[in-house]
Amino acid sequence: MIDLTDDTWWRTAVIYQIYPRSFADSNDDGIGDLPGITSRLDHVASLGADAIWLSPFYPSPQRDGGYDVADYRDVDPHFGTLDDFDALIRRAHSLGIRVVVDLVPNHTSSQHVAFQAALRAAPGSPERALFHFRDGLGEVGHLPPNDWECMFEGSAWTRVFEPDGQPGQWYLHLFDESQPDWNWDDPRVRDDFETTLRFWLDRGVDGFRVDVCDALVKAPGLPDWPHPTHGVVEPIEGRMPPMWDQEGIHEIFRAWRRILDSYEGSRILCAEAWLPPERTARIVRPDEMNQAFNFAYLEQLWDAEAIGATITASLAANEAVGAPTTWVLSNHDVMRHASRFGYEGLVALEHGVGSDDPQPNRELGLRRARAATALMLALPGSAYLYQGEELGLPEVTDLPDSTRQDPIWERSKRRIRGRDGCRVPLPWDHTTGSYGFSSVDADKTWLPIPVYYAPLSVASQVDVPHSTLDFYRSALEIRRRLQLGGGKVVWTNHPKTGFVSFRNGNITVIANVSGTSSALPEEAKIVLTSDPSTANTRIIHPNMTVWIQD
Repeated sequence: MIDLTDDTWWRTAVIYQIYPRSFADSNDDGIGDLPGITSRLDHVASLGADAIWLSPFYPSPQRDGGYDVADYRDVDPHFGTLDDFDALIRRAHSLGIRVVVDLVPNHTSSQHVAFQAALRAAPGSPERALFHFRDGLGEVGHLPPNDWECMFEGSAWTRVFEPDGQPGQWYLHLFDESQPDWNWDDPRVRDDFETTLRFWLDRGVDGFRVDVCDALVKAPGLPDWPHPTHGVVEPIEGRMPPMWDQEGIHEIFRAWRRILDSYEGSRILCAEAWLPPERTARIVRPDEMNQAFNFAYLEQLWDAEAIGATITASLAANEAVGAPTTWVLSNHDVMRHASRFGYEGLVALEHGVGSDDPQPNRELGLRRARAATALMLALPGSAYLYQGEELGLPEVTDLPDSTRQDPIWERSKRRIRGRDGCRVPLPWDHTTGSYGFSSVDADKTWLPIPVYYAPLSVASQVDVPHSTLDFYRSALEIRRRLQLGGGKVVWTNHPKTGFVSFRNGNITVIANVSGTSSALPEEAKIVLTSDPSTANTRIIHPNMTVWIQD
């Protein structure tokens, strides 16, 4: 069993994200599920991760990959039952793996019983007060209440038909129209989510990753904001956008933290907030959340100066409030970094790629991805890995458009392909119909699995020296053994530009982000290299990272 006395585990943990639909299918319907996850937890344990984070598995119409939650305190039948969840918790804990689950508090599904009741109720009713219902503008209320844009394109407002059949009020949804935003000014919303926290804590979860947590509180009056707010959200003219990072969120986080701290063991809150480091740090003050994703780091180009500056700013901001920095390179919302780094220049992380778009250089992308991962895993703090990155999986850039399910595809009038390419099911072997994910054929799984995933499968890489899976296992083992997660960055000088170089404990990390090779000292003891073919040459080539031990 896990050590419940270790109340600082989260400060240095490596947490492995599982997207349930795409991890493992136990009942052969082409969709991953909780029993499938339980059956494959040995893989996570052998990788060396300390915890898993489960993306939503709650009852949902699946309009947005489960982030449209219809019931926060149950399991969707596609994924199993509450008994299956309990079995997963028991198995994970027996392997020494903690379990963090997704909490989606900004919005719900339009199928949630509370929203359905609001649709049946009258304007100004208590039922509608749970959401952001407003009268429209214009002579007959035919215009949206303000100019806010949805994150999935188009207006953030949808007009409803009242019970008498006439066009009526509008409701706010920062995401898809099937995801109405909760009104966190109503204490009933706060009370209900506190009940949800306790429900899952009582079942043994070790924490929550909190989806779009910085959007819970909106500015009074919902004022206009004629500026785009995609990606990391920065203040404009000294003001944050009225739908992001308002002061009222901190009171909510403090209340949640008190609940988690009342439970045995160390239960954590991790914030998803696309904010710059200095704003993110305010969320992880000692009485608020424990961690926050570092999206400024995730967004960095393969550029030494920019990477170094973001590391420095991130560490400084978090150290000022006594919090660890949390590092991440890929997740279910962005292009996999094995493909992202195969492009030169800026990449629209959430826009997706189609077969008729410019394609990434796969060889270059994987080379840089391994180098970036080696750099990240040497940094002090906590690290998040996204399922499949340990296999070097690229973004699936040739999905048939007819199979796409990300709501932004239709909302953008099929202009933005969206995030399906990073959500394709995992390959476990290279011989069966869907490569070990399910018994159905690879073109019949919920998103089709490409043939080029087969040689990247777990079975194809396990115990194969220098494979990407072997590289991840080695990096995590050394990281744990040398306690790099609890260390400190001390920047070192290097004679050439284009290098990121620092010490952490008795390890010197050198990442070559330049276009030229450089010689390492003959006596250098290389304990990890992202490019094993050059381990004995004492040459650090472009797009390569090495760890050197004193």
